[in-house]
Amino acid sequence: MSDQIAITGISGFGHHGVLESERVHGQNFSADVTIFLNTRAAGESDDLNETINYAEVADLVHALIVGEPVQLLETLAEKIASAILAAYQLANSVQITIHKPQAPIAIPFLDVSVTIQRSR
Repeated sequence: MSDQIAITGISGFGHHGVLESERVHGQNFSADVTIFLNTRAAGESDDLNETINYAEVADLVHALIVGEPVQLLETLAEKIASAILAAYQLANSVQITIHKPQAPIAIPFLDVSVTIQRSR
C-alpha cells in the first residue's frame, strides 16, 4: 500500500479544446492530483527532502494548465502525469483528474472530467 499526497482544485485559465472558439476565448480548468509514494522516510526524519514538495507540484500543474493549448483533456492529463513522474523519482504512480466545467455542451451539467492513472 502506498501513501498519498493529494492536491485538489489546482485552477487556471487555459485555451484547451477541440473547438476554435475554446482555443481563442479560453476557459477555466482545474486539476486534482494524487501522487502515490512511500512517505516513511519523511515521516521519520521530518525532512522535506525525503518527500515531494506539494507546492512545487501545484506550480508545475498550474503552468501546464495555463500553458501550451491541447485539444483533449486526456492530453492535458497525460502531460501532467508525465511531468510529475519525470520530476519526482519518489512518485510510484499518479492519478490526475482534469475538470472542464464550462465545456461546450448544450444541456445543463455541472462538470466534465477525465481521470487517468499512470505508473512507472
